[in-house]
Amino acid sequence: MLNGMRLYLLLPTLSMLCATQIAVAQTSQHAFEVASVRPSQHEVGPDYNNQIAYSGDRFTGKNVTLKRLVAESWHCEMSQVTGPPWIDRNEYDVEARMPAGTQHDQIRLMLRTFLSERFHLKEHIGKRLGRIYELKVGKSGAKIQPVGSGTTNADAGSGFHFHGDMRQFADLLAVQFSIPAASDPSTPVRAGGRMIPVVDKTGLEGVYDFNVDQRPELGTDAFTGWKRVLEDQLGLDIVQNGKADILVVTVDGADKVPTAN
Repeated sequence: MLNGMRLYLLLPTLSMLCATQIAVAQTSQHAFEVASVRPSQHEVGPDYNNQIAYSGDRFTGKNVTLKRLVAESWHCEMSQVTGPPWIDRNEYDVEARMPAGTQHDQIRLMLRTFLSERFHLKEHIGKRLGRIYELKVGKSGAKIQPVGSGTTNADAGSGFHFHGDMRQFADLLAVQFSIPAASDPSTPVRAGGRMIPVVDKTGLEGVYDFNVDQRPELGTDAFTGWKRVLEDQLGLDIVQNGKADILVVTVDGADKVPTAN
């Protein structure tokens, strides 16, 4: 009778131990092996920040904003992330290691765990029906090559300089398209209209560095002007794709100073 009682008491303990081990295993599958984050010592601003790289077993973010990290973890554009203004301003340096060969969808889950643990990020996910644009490669092929490919991108002018990946370029275009048409050459126009998400559908990987000769024209809206520039100078195309359900990630709270290690 005593042995039976001991076995009876032991079974729940073993069950709880197994459940704990399973939970730990599941958590470890969605967490970086080693990771560090700290505020960037030298902020570089929106023209050069938000540089993210995947290399073998390494995930690196240089001067990245929390908004960029959240967008990366949910595989969406930065224009689909909302929250306090500082999440698009404060810059951080992130270094993380994961098993070699980890797929991007798994890395995104690891990044969500990382943001929850280090920034104590709290967010909620929603959708809204809205217009979208799609950034694609033009019919004749892209005229730009990623940095380090051995090919130098042709300097199309000194009017506008871009450095980053295509997802960042899509975000930039979303801001540019919100600039209304100029009606007075003596009065500068600024972004401020309704921002329509631009989705990167180019399939182009890597970081790009190029100049474009883009000059506002009286009576011409930014979308029309940029469409011509994309086609003529970059070999890209922008398509108005009607309406679609758009993922929206809302940051409800996060720490400005993350846990370092």
